[in-house]
Amino acid sequence: MKLSRVLRRVLSAALLTSPLAYAAEPVVLHVGDQNYYNIRASIEASGVLKDAPYTVDWKHFQAAAPLAEALQAGSLDLGFLGDSGFLFLAARQAPVKLIGVSRQNPDTIALLVPKDSPVKTIADLKGKKVAYWPGAWSQQLTLRALEQGGLPENYVDFVKLMPIDAAAALPQGSIDAFPVWEPYISQQIVFSGARPILTAKNLMPGLSAIAASTPSIDSKRAAIADFLARLKQARAWVDNHTDEYADLWAKKANLDQQVSRHWLRQAHMTVGPVDQQAAADLQSTADFLFKVKALPAPLATAGIIDTSFQNALTR
Repeated sequence: MKLSRVLRRVLSAALLTSPLAYAAEPVVLHVGDQNYYNIRASIEASGVLKDAPYTVDWKHFQAAAPLAEALQAGSLDLGFLGDSGFLFLAARQAPVKLIGVSRQNPDTIALLVPKDSPVKTIADLKGKKVAYWPGAWSQQLTLRALEQGGLPENYVDFVKLMPIDAAAALPQGSIDAFPVWEPYISQQIVFSGARPILTAKNLMPGLSAIAASTPSIDSKRAAIADFLARLKQARAWVDNHTDEYADLWAKKANLDQQVSRHWLRQAHMTVGPVDQQAAADLQSTADFLFKVKALPAPLATAGIIDTSFQNALTR
């Protein structure tokens, strides 16, 4: 028996207004990457996002501070920055959590001087101009080196410079020392003969923070967990295709192949959960930053850690 035209209209209208008739809104993850952090590059080179049930909107920043501001403003779901940058953000009571960490060879964070500089140790930098950026590893590395050497914070003349500007200033002689991370280190070594007088080894943990917006953890949990698992796969792919990836990354970053190979052959980057060691390292860094008055008050880091993504980062 055929349905009447009126009945067909009624049924069609009912179906259209049913929740089952609506397709779920496509999920978009807004991810903040630093210019040379190579998160995006490693993910795209490895192809791990193929068939992901969401899309990624990449945002790029020159340093940790502007990336942290974007996280605080809620324009990012995820962001990758150094541990001190994350701690400065958390100290402002921003709605963020540490959901994972990345580690690398501590020699990939270093204090550089020009090739002809007479400076051999941190003690030789008395009154010299040392670049830094607030909340970045550059500040933490120099302060920890001064402390280890029994030297006061004002022993050197700190000059506030973004890493990209400091990279140009060191060979020109505008600054005397450049505390920084890769690939800036390899750039300076390959092109200007700069040399490290110390590295993060035995000085600082050198954690990279995987930070997430708290509202995003609630609303995009499944997508974030899936992204973290794919990121771990991407890092494993890079370890097994180091030179291939280095060459691809060099093209993407518009940098010399020698620089990328020099860096990535020794980087040994890993991605993992916020385990007990990572949590202890984060608290140690927070305590140090308060001690040197870089943080205005003590910060208990347990409350800014979310361990619920451990399964995604250990499988």
